[in-house]
Amino acid sequence: MISREDINSILERYDTRNICIGVLGSHSALEVCRGAKDEGFKTIVVCEKGREKTYTKYFRSRKIYEYNVGIVDDFIVLDKFREIVSRNVQEELIRRNTVFIPHRSLCVYVGYKALEDEFYIPVFGNRFLLKIEERDVERGQYYLLEKAGIPTPKIFKDPSDIDRLVIVKASEAFRSFERAFFLASSPKDYEEKASRLLKSGLVTEASLHRARIEEFVVGAYFNFNFFYSPLTDEVELIGVDMRRQSNLDGIIRIPAPEQLEVLKYVEVKNIEVGHIACTVRESLLERAFELAEKFVDIARREYPPGIIGPFALQSVVTPGPPREDIVVYDVSVRVPGSPGVKYTPYTEDLWGFSMSVGRRIALEIKEAIKQDRLGEVVT
Repeated sequence: MISREDINSILERYDTRNICIGVLGSHSALEVCRGAKDEGFKTIVVCEKGREKTYTKYFRSRKIYEYNVGIVDDFIVLDKFREIVSRNVQEELIRRNTVFIPHRSLCVYVGYKALEDEFYIPVFGNRFLLKIEERDVERGQYYLLEKAGIPTPKIFKDPSDIDRLVIVKASEAFRSFERAFFLASSPKDYEEKASRLLKSGLVTEASLHRARIEEFVVGAYFNFNFFYSPLTDEVELIGVDMRRQSNLDGIIRIPAPEQLEVLKYVEVKNIEVGHIACTVRESLLERAFELAEKFVDIARREYPPGIIGPFALQSVVTPGPPREDIVVYDVSVRVPGSPGVKYTPYTEDLWGFSMSVGRRIALEIKEAIKQDRLGEVVT
């Protein structure tokens, strides 16, 4: 396992006047690069052949007329993302004084074990906390939420216990990082739907066995996107968003009688394909901050040094009684992948200007360099 001493020894070789922000060419790389450029950093994107043109062509840094446009200063193109842990790639990233920014695709395509044991590039944030997003981790997000006293949906350990509407979160057979969610309202309903998904090949017996069965909480769904700064010891709200999911969003636009007909031959897919920026009533903000601070505290105790940078509480606002509350059903501890949150009012209310997650990360790195505390914001 890579230690902070290992990373600090690499940082000692860095020219901190010429730090380069690195990111994998997927998920939220553009947001990371835009934020880095806004704060004066050079950028490098590690791409995979066949999906590199977004970074190597369309958003590369160049001059159009009298304008300097684009946000990707340099790139490395690999046959597979997993090759980023190869010696020659890491040597090149170190030569460029690279601080790497983690997002979901880095975790999925490179893997937690490789990130913890083989990737000797300073990573912004806590690389050892990233794995808590997975549902089969012993001290994962649900363990942390429970320890922190944060409201979560009721969990059913066995399908025979189902006594209300539940959502079943199983991994897809071919893409384990995608979840084949389905709803069930009784043990019989569960068995019928699970059997249909097994026959279609969308899930396996093993993924169903590992699936999480939780109460379907009825309310308004919001992702609260926060940022914790070790430099200021403060939690900031970057923005709020909600998801667009395929093909669920299309199905719910159909009137109920036609939905029933469509569902005879279409399997519902909850694959995240986009986000919508939104706001919440101000009376909910204090409660949201309270839950975020609780999560920061428990993460610090269970996975020192805890959260560094962006994290999100994926939540449902319920109507009460006695009053509205926030129930957290999922957590992420890296760039959330919803760049539209820049256009919600919360960073402008705090900073006086709108700030994306990518820029807030770059600002934290910039300030850490200025204070000679870069080692406190990377692992």
